Formats: sequence, structure tokens, C-alpha cells
Amino acid sequence: MLILGIDPGTALTGYGLVREDETGLALLECGVITTPPDQPLPRRLQAIYRGLADLIARHQPDAAAVEELFFSRNVRTALAVGQARGVALLALADAGLPVYEYKPLQVKQAVAGYGGADKPQIQEMVRLLLHLERAPQPDDAADAVAVAVCHIHTTRLTALIADAAR
Repeated sequence: MLILGIDPGTALTGYGLVREDETGLALLECGVITTPPDQPLPRRLQAIYRGLADLIARHQPDAAAVEELFFSRNVRTALAVGQARGVALLALADAGLPVYEYKPLQVKQAVAGYGGADKPQIQEMVRLLLHLERAPQPDDAADAVAVAVCHIHTTRLTALIADAAR
């Protein structure tokens, strides 16, 4: 199973492709789609859409996991991130991918076992779970990888619970 994790943002949209097979988890690729701050928002959103469409076409993931919007005090930033998230969801829908959405708390619990984990703790757990020499960089890419790992762990747990209920 290959999962595309996405951490949406207008300036940087993080992505991570994590594969799970019989040997465990493996990071296939991660990074960010960067948009220039001097470009108008429609062009930036178009770049995010095209970048995700290209990733999907190249890697053919089985599903996608997207981090839900975390509202901050800055309404303008929240709206821009919401627009980037909408474009990401559109790219995934256009590709026909099943899409799963996770709150930041869910990602932290699934990856670190604690909903109050901070970024360095999440990054270290991602590094350990994927047997990496160092955590993915930048932070947006690491966050996207964590979202993909969250989906894999959640799917595995759901299947175990279903099997136990039979």
C-alpha cells in the first residue's frame, strides 16, 4: 500500500509518499511544493494543483491522507491555507484517489502515541518508524510524512479491531 500524505499550505505544501509492505514502512519520497510569495494567489494555487497532479501521475498512490486545517489567530493565513487544502483535495479527487482526513491531534496520537507531542517528538518518531538517518526536511515534508504514517497506522488498527469483532 502506497499512501500520499499532504500537509497543505500556500507557501509550502508538504508531501510524503510512504509504502507499507510485509517488511514494514518505507519512505519513497518527500518534499514540498513551493510557491513564490510575489505571485498572485490563483497562480500559487495552480502550482500546488499541478505539483500534486504530477506526483500522483508519477507514483500512482493507493490513497491519500490530508491534514485537516488547524485554525490559528490569523484569519487571513487560515483562509489561504484553506484554499490550498481545497486545491489539494481537488487534485486528489480528480485522480480518483480515496481521501482520508486527519486532525493534527489524531496525527500526533497515531505517530507518537500522545496528542500533545511537539514537532521535534513527531519528527523523531517519523525518523524511527521509517528507519531514517535523520528526520525529513523541511518541517512541512516531515508533517506530510507523519500524516501518511497516521493513515497507515489507523488503517491497520481498524482492520485489527474488525478482525477481533468477528
